[in-house]
Order: sequence, then structure tokens, then C-alpha cells
Amino acid sequence: MPDRSADHGDMRLHRDSGTSAGTGGGSPAGSSIEPFGSPAGSPTGSSAVPSRQVVAARRNAAGHSPAPRRSAASPRPQLHPGAWWLWALALGTAATRTTNPLLLALLIATSAYVVATCRPNAPWARSYSVFFKLALAVLLIRLVFAVLLGSPLPGTHVIVTLPEIPLPDWAQGIRLGGKVTAETVLIAFYDGLRLATLLICVGAANSLANPTRLLKSLPGALYEIGVAVVVALTYAPNLIADVQRLRAARRLRGRPDTGFRGLLQVALPVLEGALERSVALAAAMDARGYGRTADVPPRVRRTTTALTLGGLLGVCAGTYGLLTADGGTYGLPVLLAGVVAALAGLRLGSRRSPRTRYRPDRWDARAWLVAGSGAAVAALLTLAADRTPEALNPGVIPLVAPTLPLWPAAAVLLGLLPAFISPATRTPAASEEPS
Repeated sequence: MPDRSADHGDMRLHRDSGTSAGTGGGSPAGSSIEPFGSPAGSPTGSSAVPSRQVVAARRNAAGHSPAPRRSAASPRPQLHPGAWWLWALALGTAATRTTNPLLLALLIATSAYVVATCRPNAPWARSYSVFFKLALAVLLIRLVFAVLLGSPLPGTHVIVTLPEIPLPDWAQGIRLGGKVTAETVLIAFYDGLRLATLLICVGAANSLANPTRLLKSLPGALYEIGVAVVVALTYAPNLIADVQRLRAARRLRGRPDTGFRGLLQVALPVLEGALERSVALAAAMDARGYGRTADVPPRVRRTTTALTLGGLLGVCAGTYGLLTADGGTYGLPVLLAGVVAALAGLRLGSRRSPRTRYRPDRWDARAWLVAGSGAAVAALLTLAADRTPEALNPGVIPLVAPTLPLWPAAAVLLGLLPAFISPATRTPAASEEPS
């Protein structure tokens, strides 16, 4: 019995014009069996390799589309995480310069649009909505405290009068209940909205910057401190991811995931996951030699300590000089000298860390543009607060309706630049071929 497994390749049957296609049994007369792709007139059993034209012709005849070509362009590198933090902190700095609710709302809308456009698809990038809810809770708590505890500022527009609880003599200046005025509520709303904007900006940085890549970018002298900071920064995103995962699992099992009972049943697995993650993190840090330092001469250690401490003291003294009226002459030079000394100390201190970086993130032109857009927003709002303070801080006594200043609002819109120069890469859905 012949072995039929010997021929697994595609075979092509060449028949003469007089051979019937329906002839059965054996090989028809005048026919020859050749390997697929064998050119016409080649001898039987030729092992010629099929040409590209033959392969393409047979694929098109079978109804298959040609294979897609791979894009020759390399993927765009990710933005430096430090640029996202500088951008977010600059927006937060701009929020501290105003109590105008229209400008604060514009800052919130700017951060929300950038997060929606540039946020990657990662578990740590889903914390923006939680920070937004936390900001709303802070605003509500501030309003409740203002209503219950009152304010020493005088007000003439009484909204409601609550029953006042008498307090002892040692609690003078504090009251519970009493008259609630529109001025008191409005001041509390302005202050609470400013704090809420700060929290939302921090949430934007947590959603946009990869904490692991941020740790890689720190100098060696700050590695141990950086690990602690990164672990603290990743606490909220990891907690949110665990809660969302457990609530989804409970919904799939038909169990309640809302209310006090659902919260209690979710809290224990979340705590257990946090402990397991802490143990795994400790083991990973020990395996990677966390805390181990290289041998550095005593002279270098003393120089590093002197430069670092002297630089930090210079930064504090220079900042104090800039904030006071009498220190305008020496504030900026002392601040610059302190920054240079602190950077030199960090440079020398990096010799104590023997670790290396694998593919370090580059601070490219896009990072400069992102950080510069946030710095421009902070600088322009600081200038506007000095030039037109009544526009950025609307009055409360007497009541004045806030207005939107034009050029400070245009300055806030500069914070939208990252959405256009560093959008998140979206994976296009694969199109289905017709059968």
C-alpha cells in the first residue's frame, strides 16, 4: 500500500485538452502531477520554489486578501513622567492664585480633557474619577462646616437661622448653629472649590504619570526616598483597582456590591490583597538590594552632606527673601545659589547608589512643551493676580457676581497643549474580512 503521507504539498494537475474532467480512477492519460508552483514545461517532480506572483494569484483566487504590511514607523516613545507631574503641579499652583469659580472650573475642565485624551489604558490610570469624587466630598464638608460653625465675617443676607447650642466660656469664638448668611456660604464655597481643584490636579498627575517610570528617573541619591514616595503614590490607584475588581466579581456572582453590607464584604479582600502586595514588594526590594550602598571616601561623603544641607538652607532663605518686602535684593541670588548647591550635592550623592538604569526615559522636546505649558499657566495667573486682583478674587462683602477675565482664561487654555502633542495611542480595532 503506497504511503500517502509522503506528499503533503499542494499538487497541480495538468491535463491535455482532450482529457475529460470527470474521468475517474488512476491518472488520466496525458496528465502529469507536478509540485505547486512548478513552471510550465518543467519535468515531473521538480522541487522549484513557488514564486511570489504564483502565491499571490492563488491567494486571490481563493478569496484571501493580501497580508497587511507592517508599519515601518516605530511607535512614539512615552512622555517623561516628570513632565506630567510638573504640568499638574503648575495647574495646582495656578489654582492657589484665584478664588474665581469660573477660572477654577476652567482649570478643572482643562485637566479633565487632558486626562481623557492622554490617559493610557493601565490600572494605575483609573484614579482620576476617584480623586474627582474626593474633591466633591471635600467641597461638601467645607460647606457643612461653614453652616454649622459659622464664620466671624459679618453678613447681611441671612439664608436660614439654625438653633444655636450654647458653649462654655473656654470655647469663645466658636458657635454651633445660629444665623447662616450668604456671605459665609459663598466664602466657604470659594475656599472649598480651590482645594478641590488642587486635589483634581493631583489626581490628573496620578492618572497620567507611570509611577514605576517616575522612580527610574530619580537621581541615585534620592532612590530610597523615591521608593517610599512611589509606594505612597501607588497606594490609591492600587486600592481603586482592587475595589473595582472585587465589585465586578460580586456583580457577576449576583451578590450586592453597594451599601454598607457590600462595603464590609469588599473591605476584607481589599485589605488582604494590600498585605499580600506589601509582602511581595518587600521581597522584591530585598532581592534587588534595596538600601545597599557603594563604598565612598569620607571626604566625598562630607562634601555631599555640606552641599545638600547648605543648598536646602539657601533655598529656604531665598524663598523667604522673595516673599518678604525687605528681601527682594538678596532673595533671588540666594535661591539660585541654594539650588545649584543642592543639585551638586545630589550629583555627588548618586555615587553611593550602585544601581543602573535600563532604557532611561529621555526628556525630549514634548516633555519641555508639556512642562512649559503648565508653567506658563501658573506664571500668567500669578501675574494676573498682581495686576487685576479683583478679577481673580471676587469680593464677598459686599456680594459681587464673579466675571470671567479674558486673558487669564486664555492663559488657562494653554494647559490644553499636552492633549495635542502627546495623545494616548489608541489600538484600532481589527476589521473583519467578509467570508
